[in-house]
Amino acid sequence: MEMEGKGALPKAVAASAVQQTGVAQPPAVGLGGEAVGRRRLPAEALAIGLLCLALVFTTGWIVFDAAVGGSPLLPYSPYITGWLRHVTDQRLSYRIFFGCLLGFTAAYAALLPLAKRIPLRLLVGLLAVLYILCLIGPVLLSTDLFSYIAYARMGVLHGLNPYVSAPIEISRDPIYPYVGSDWIYTPTAYGPIFTLISYPLAYLGVVGAIWGFKVYALLGCVATCWLVWRAALARGLDGRFALFAFGANPLVVIYSLASFHNDFLMLAVMMVAILLALRAPVSAEGGGGQTEPRRGLRNEAWAGAALIAGTLVKATVAALLPFMILGRRRLGTVVGVAAALALGLLAAYLAFGVHGVDIVSALNRDSMYVSTDSFATEVAHLLGKPGIYPIDHTILKGVLLVIGLYLLWRTWRGYDWVSASGWAMLAITVTSTWLLAWYLIWPLPISLAAKDRRLLAATLFIQLLFVVHQLSPLFTPE
Repeated sequence: MEMEGKGALPKAVAASAVQQTGVAQPPAVGLGGEAVGRRRLPAEALAIGLLCLALVFTTGWIVFDAAVGGSPLLPYSPYITGWLRHVTDQRLSYRIFFGCLLGFTAAYAALLPLAKRIPLRLLVGLLAVLYILCLIGPVLLSTDLFSYIAYARMGVLHGLNPYVSAPIEISRDPIYPYVGSDWIYTPTAYGPIFTLISYPLAYLGVVGAIWGFKVYALLGCVATCWLVWRAALARGLDGRFALFAFGANPLVVIYSLASFHNDFLMLAVMMVAILLALRAPVSAEGGGGQTEPRRGLRNEAWAGAALIAGTLVKATVAALLPFMILGRRRLGTVVGVAAALALGLLAAYLAFGVHGVDIVSALNRDSMYVSTDSFATEVAHLLGKPGIYPIDHTILKGVLLVIGLYLLWRTWRGYDWVSASGWAMLAITVTSTWLLAWYLIWPLPISLAAKDRRLLAATLFIQLLFVVHQLSPLFTPE
């Protein structure tokens, strides 16, 4: 009776309006009601459209100013964007770049709560425009792409093993002047699969190889976007939110895609492994004692194999392996991992010798590097230290080990293995002394398929801290 009483008044008001005007009037209901929703819809759509335009505008401003050349934000490289030079005559300055980065980040943050309401066609179109702008622009911020080319040319044109030799040994090669000073004495740290797929681009010349690696990065980014969307749907999450949160992320677009990093290839293969594992039909979660369907066994095996393939692109993916095995507890996963590992290491040994399979040495070498953007460096400065000491590396490795063991224990107790993998990846980036912007996108696709939504919040918060740290040139004289 109480419910009937509450509903009677709006009905009476509506009936009275019909009697007086002859036209049915929508009831004046409160917040969240149909009438209010209709009035708010145009404003919401306008806000979404303007924010999407802000993302495109800030990205385009960066790309077109960078195309002029002569910017301190551009690595020394062949000039490949002369056809864009007439769009503007203003070179990309720190103030413009970081102002656009701030605007892009603000628009991204404002769109996140609205991402579920963005029409899928508009969202795909937005990402297509952003990615095409990055593709046609110059290489921003990083010299890594030129080291990819150098290692490929070493193996194909100079007969050198990139896992043994360094770019300094091809100092007469036309790519050498563009290789970053950090890497001219360093053999490749990338996995043998990436090295092998980079070899064909060495035949295209320096400029052709630049465009080839740009396409590699773009395809990897697009594939990761699609896989993140599919993984979110497989978890019963909103696919549009996941697609936007990864695909339009400022560290994905402005820092990683515009620099054309191979991290996208790594992330794409990693997400293939996660999606296969999520879609594998199983008889009992947690395993033990029941016969698995043949399809489930096959998917589990392919998931394990894909994770090994990702590790052979870039070794960081190996961090997910114990969580997948412990979380799934399926024979198929172990079989796939073992088979792929045996085939991958054999192929790497045949192609590059023992150095091609010595992933641990490369990881230990790279873990000793220190970047000014790492959280460890900033903490050291806050404590009054000039930098990172050897003992600090040992402490950080110990902290990472403790976090990993805790997450493995949680996974054994039934915690979502995807979430545990994401936390482990986030811990790797935070404790690393060699932190670069594109490393901070590693946990993002995992967090968008994780059951623990705190992981996404933590990942975005860490990314925000990094962006804020990057803005310091805005407050200094240019």
